[in-house]
Amino acid sequence: MPNNRADKQVSRRFSRRFQVDMIWEGALVGLAGGGVVTLYRLSLTRAEVLLRQLLALMQRQPLAIVGLVALLVVSCLIVAKLVSWEPYTQGSGIPQIDAEVMGRIDMPWHRVVLAKFVEGTLLTLSGLSLGREGPSVQLGGMGGKAVSRALKRGRGEERLLVTCGAAAGMSAAFHAPLTGVLFAVEEIHKEFTPSLIVSAMASAVAADFLVSQVLGVTPVLQLRFVRDLPHAYYLAVLGLGLLCGVLGSLHNQGMFLLSERAFARLGRLPFVVRLAVPYLLSGVVACVAPVLLCGGDAIVEVLGRPDALPLLTIVGLLVGKYLFTSVSFASGAPGGTLFPLCVMGMLIGALYGSLLAHVTGIQGLFVVNFMALGIAGLFSSVVRAPVTGVVLAFELTGSFSALLAVSIVSIVAYVIANVLGSDPFYEHLLANLLGVRKVTSSVRGNVTGEKALHSYTVGAGSRLEGRRLCDVDWPASSRIVTIDRMGTDIVPTGSTMLESLDSILVIMDADSEDQIQPKIWDLCRSSLATARTPRR
Repeated sequence: MPNNRADKQVSRRFSRRFQVDMIWEGALVGLAGGGVVTLYRLSLTRAEVLLRQLLALMQRQPLAIVGLVALLVVSCLIVAKLVSWEPYTQGSGIPQIDAEVMGRIDMPWHRVVLAKFVEGTLLTLSGLSLGREGPSVQLGGMGGKAVSRALKRGRGEERLLVTCGAAAGMSAAFHAPLTGVLFAVEEIHKEFTPSLIVSAMASAVAADFLVSQVLGVTPVLQLRFVRDLPHAYYLAVLGLGLLCGVLGSLHNQGMFLLSERAFARLGRLPFVVRLAVPYLLSGVVACVAPVLLCGGDAIVEVLGRPDALPLLTIVGLLVGKYLFTSVSFASGAPGGTLFPLCVMGMLIGALYGSLLAHVTGIQGLFVVNFMALGIAGLFSSVVRAPVTGVVLAFELTGSFSALLAVSIVSIVAYVIANVLGSDPFYEHLLANLLGVRKVTSSVRGNVTGEKALHSYTVGAGSRLEGRRLCDVDWPASSRIVTIDRMGTDIVPTGSTMLESLDSILVIMDADSEDQIQPKIWDLCRSSLATARTPRR
């Protein structure tokens, strides 16, 4: 029986209908994941409206603060209980989807969807500075897993449908289908294959269509340029890329330090104690600076006229938002950071553009342009997904002419962040989730003659996944130099086990490069990538 089932799966993968199946399955995942995320967004919006009404009541009747305190206490206890009931909902949710696609964890989709939905609503109602995009990616991914289980697909195809669900979740969260596709491919699956691209596009488009029918077609962050940035100001664009690279590196290092040092000291205490810290801070912020509450919609409203804001106000909003977001996320609260990250990118761009206006006399109407560039630059430096950052800025502005400036900022920010040595945000979180640590070895090799270096990604379901290096028939005149696993460099030995999404750096003879590369590509290729029309 197992052999018959395996034969059927192989036959399906190589059938002519496979690509067509991937389209309708991807669309089905988009409707499932997009539907959940649409309801999630409606719930969060209503929760934020209720919070604002409570804050307005507090201004008229100070005794209403008792109601706020009661809300925070009850919410904290319920969220802590839900995280204890389903631990995979802790944090953003994107690292969990990464691990699911890698085959390292197997999340119960129904428990995750229920817990994450309720947790996100309560956290928004309580004002914690967390975003909806990370949870939306996890909810969408679990929608893909639910569809896979309903259709009784194999584990390999289930990984692809989970990736499609992640694309649908990101698309529905940002109202940006291209961003959803690229984020799923560039950040989660890390592999470009026809089956993945087609099915992810179908998912993202279906999810965006669904959410558009319910919430309208207006982007979550809408930035409209009065005029495109003249090329004479592109030196300033380079400067913004440099600034975003430095601040993105500091963003990651600060969050990692707070999570792994400060909050780690509370590790032996019940989770509710850690969670109480941002809840307490939220109560203080609600009384002192309510504009910093929740993901950042209130700040986006304030930035409607960035040229009218004093520089110190922008600095205060940026610092306050970063600190509040860092404490909220580092506690392990089940929420994301992508929307606050975009808001901080807007603040960086507004600050940079306003400074230029004061110092160089550049027109204030260009501040909005720098806000869009700030989103792309900070996203690229923090997440290390520059292509997704470029497309996100395009979908938020709708301006093709801005692509050159956005690309410059993204590339510079990406390079600067890498040079400074900070880990990519989600890769670092994934490494912590899976307990990956650096492995050292004394293995050395003498390389003589002209050599070439190439990097490859181990595809999910490929012939390399789950095999030791010594058990693989590598091409002659080639050698594995390093393995990048979730941002951690591993010096390989013969007993090193390869995992899906590992990035391997291979050194080979330059004279044999054309013969060696196709062989390694074939070893790394996902089983889903090899689904082709059968040979006659």
